[in-house]
Amino acid sequence: MKPVFSFTMPPEAPGSRRGAGSAVIRFMPRFYTRARDITATGGVGRMSCRPGHTGGMRVLVVEDHARLAARVTEGLRQAGMAVDAVHDGAAALDAVALTGYDVIVLDRDLPVVHGDRVCRALAGTGPRILMLTAAAGVDDRVDGLDLGADDYLGKPFAFTELIARVRALSRRAPSTPPVLRRGDLIVDRARHRASRGPRSLSLTRKEFGVLETLLAADGALVSAEELLEHVWDANADPFSNIVAVTMTRLRRKLGSPPLIETVVGKGYRM
Repeated sequence: MKPVFSFTMPPEAPGSRRGAGSAVIRFMPRFYTRARDITATGGVGRMSCRPGHTGGMRVLVVEDHARLAARVTEGLRQAGMAVDAVHDGAAALDAVALTGYDVIVLDRDLPVVHGDRVCRALAGTGPRILMLTAAAGVDDRVDGLDLGADDYLGKPFAFTELIARVRALSRRAPSTPPVLRRGDLIVDRARHRASRGPRSLSLTRKEFGVLETLLAADGALVSAEELLEHVWDANADPFSNIVAVTMTRLRRKLGSPPLIETVVGKGYRM
């Protein structure tokens, strides 16, 4: 049994006029059985949001409560977005395999395939992921972001904030997956762990940062200057050999066959 979230409007002060975009999703102290039990959500009202247009943005809403999914979909469409909705994790994975979505609005507690598994599978593959869920504690948010979500919004929520976050995500580059792989090398960015084959690698923070940056570049050249910028702070001496020294130690720990290539005068790549 799960709580119902209903679209309601905040109380209106005497003599005031309600502005567009003031819809808030509030908790309703009653429960429903499954997504298709629409009798339990008869009080869900129509949303309103600021008119606008977000040309070319394709959004997938993944929410197991069908009435709530329909309301979120309606509001995003009113904001000028092209929106599809599915009600379980397996359907979400199928939809993404067929359509190039810009943003996915993802519930966590999904049937068939849990939302956490969906997030981990899709993080860094193209669409940006906004987790929209009742699990809104600090630990929940940290877990969701560590899974690869680009943003996290708890219920209840203001609909104008949801629209603003979706628009912001559409302008952002796709996230890097939480787990990076190259051959038998596995780097878990969330847990700060690395392994090659059966061996667990004991890396310093700088070594891990260099390895993570090279993997995220996906075969592209990364210069020593870029590594200094991404892995070290502003106090690092740009004229020192600190990158070369760190690279030598990292290569030794990675072992054979070698994974990191040096392109003389240009940088490094995997």
